[in-house]
Amino acid sequence: MPTSASSALLTDHYELTMLDAALRDGAADRPAVFEAFTRKLPEGRRFGVAAGLGRILEELERFRFDDPTLAYLDDRNVVSPATLAWLSGYRFRGEVYAFHEGEPFVPDEPVLTVSATFADAVVLETLVLSILNHDSAIASAAARIARAAEGRSLLEFGTRRTHEQAAVAAARAAYVAGFDGTSNLAAGQRYGIPTLGTSAHAFTLLHNDERAAFHAQVDALGSDTTLLVDTYDVRRGVERALDAAGTSLGGIRIDSGDLAEHARTARAQLDAAGATGTRIVVSGDLNEDRIRSLRDAPIDGYGVGTDLVTGGGAPTAWFVYKLVARALERGGPCEPVAKAGGHKATVGGRKRVSRRLDGSRAIGEVVRPWKARVPSGERPLQVPVIVDGERVYDPSLDDIRAHHAAACAELPPDAFAPADATGSMPSDWPVFDQLDARSEQEVAT
Repeated sequence: MPTSASSALLTDHYELTMLDAALRDGAADRPAVFEAFTRKLPEGRRFGVAAGLGRILEELERFRFDDPTLAYLDDRNVVSPATLAWLSGYRFRGEVYAFHEGEPFVPDEPVLTVSATFADAVVLETLVLSILNHDSAIASAAARIARAAEGRSLLEFGTRRTHEQAAVAAARAAYVAGFDGTSNLAAGQRYGIPTLGTSAHAFTLLHNDERAAFHAQVDALGSDTTLLVDTYDVRRGVERALDAAGTSLGGIRIDSGDLAEHARTARAQLDAAGATGTRIVVSGDLNEDRIRSLRDAPIDGYGVGTDLVTGGGAPTAWFVYKLVARALERGGPCEPVAKAGGHKATVGGRKRVSRRLDGSRAIGEVVRPWKARVPSGERPLQVPVIVDGERVYDPSLDDIRAHHAAACAELPPDAFAPADATGSMPSDWPVFDQLDARSEQEVAT
């Protein structure tokens, strides 16, 4: 397949046909405001975690219609020659405000707002949604798993269960939301995430016996390595691991069977031998519920893969990207617009979101018209990301992790409890009472 450095074709066909028609009739240059928000949360979740903003900004820098991209569009008559000429000089020149990456969110809050001409903003819809939906889904699942782990280490093992590039993004999103490392080397290279990994069952099965496999691994990696002890029998595996590495053995991993019982037995064996510092890591189709059920077992860390990166633990975040305001003419002031249509109806007008605090505890979440004042005692959730086409938001991944941890610490414990089918916060918690913008400003219909 032909390759291109451009990210401009990571989009839907109709983004460009809308642009083509708007350029033809003169509406393309009208100022417009789009908001990305989710209408609902996956069942059982009370909040989501915004993730992927850094990746959106990376891709936006490559969102250029280079010669191969323009040639493809021209060959297939996707847009007119005049639109091809316009696209050849495309560079986003507008404004983006968004939640800090790692920030919790609930339905109907504008997690990302694009203010630009219609032409500049509409072509970004699919790029924004594909990244925001994927990464926020992973981070939302990872945050709950991190809570269930209660401070024990978490390793992201999902690479082989998803698309090869999605695996890199998933590792980043999981790290944002509290995971400590990943098995994915590309994620380590690209984002500086710690990578971990030693051996699989195949390595043990390759050798004539388990003892030979363990000695080979220790000879290569040192006694601080982690040995996989459940290929045959866990008790004997622990004995052979101690024989190979002694009491300086770094860790053992158990990947199957009754993980809690195996961990208790192994801990007793290790302690009796004097290997009190040897860590026990478990893996094997773990998810939030299974990790919570293992909280009383002597386990030091969890490897989580399939359920985190696939539909089991990380279904879509349900983000949409909707026009909420537009000017009647080029250079004119933006006026609210809204779509009718039952559960797909929108609330017009650009909006501002803040979190109401009582000391360090969140007690309310308020959505207001953009120009409304945020009173003291509330923390604004949106920050400038791009101003006049220039990026002004560029925190390190560690800064994003720290912001996520601090933001989650504001939430009451009930926020992490399973939700009802509506995915709402607790009914007795007076938070996330959303102010309908239609009550404070006229909506054009």
